Amino acid sequence: MTAATTDLPRPEVHPAVALWRRFARNRAALLGLVLFGAVLVMAATAGLIEPVDPLRRAGDPLTRPFIDWAVPLGTDQLGRDILAELFHGARISLLVGVLATLLSIGIGVVVGAVSGFFGGWVDDVLMRVTEAFQTIPNFVLLLALVAILGSSIEYITLAIAIVSWTAPARMVRAEFLSLRSREFVDAARNLGVSNGALIFREILPNALPPVIVYASVIMALSILLESALAFLGLGDPNYASWGNMIGQGRAVLRTDWYCAVIPGIAIVLTVLSFSLLGEGLNDALNPRQKKQ
Repeated sequence: MTAATTDLPRPEVHPAVALWRRFARNRAALLGLVLFGAVLVMAATAGLIEPVDPLRRAGDPLTRPFIDWAVPLGTDQLGRDILAELFHGARISLLVGVLATLLSIGIGVVVGAVSGFFGGWVDDVLMRVTEAFQTIPNFVLLLALVAILGSSIEYITLAIAIVSWTAPARMVRAEFLSLRSREFVDAARNLGVSNGALIFREILPNALPPVIVYASVIMALSILLESALAFLGLGDPNYASWGNMIGQGRAVLRTDWYCAVIPGIAIVLTVLSFSLLGEGLNDALNPRQKKQ
């Protein structure tokens, strides 16, 4: 009976379940997931904390935390509720992070896929354009774009995407260069599959794992870049954001440190969550690399 039992085939595990098991082995990644979940909860419940306007006056200016429970985290120098700004700022950070990441990866995937698939003069032209963007420091280029386009949240998101697409493009190009000569691509080409189908249906799904991992890095950088712009006074003043809170709080940093420190802690924990999630995704999507 024992021999017969050992000969029975093991039930197949769904790929999503296997991916989750590999991800869950990394305790740091689970911590990142918890932190990210907390930010999502903050963004989802911001309307419950302040349903009208987080930038409206809620009490006396510079009320310290835990003194007036109508404003648990205190107020800034304009009398605005720091807790309400913090929760609504989570919405802005996630909005900028997600949209900028999707746009930058979209641009990078198209450029890298076309460059790596066709090669030759197409590859030379696209890589020279990529290198031209990389010669300018990201933040300097971002400042120039915001100065040209404007400081609305939509243009800030677009500008962050424009300065962030080069790394995904190079990743996708490298994957395409190694995959375009594989047997499954040659077989599809011999069957008459068009170049577009070869790129987006046959090769691209196999080239995406490293880009998916790198998306967490772009999310973190997007939040930091938006916060840096707001800190310099180039953010959108019509929205409550963590960067705006820090930028305004620096004027009273020595006497009322909490105005800048509280949103600063929120930024640190959010960026840390994306870093830990990226590490966990890398371990889950590349188990062989982890073993090495």
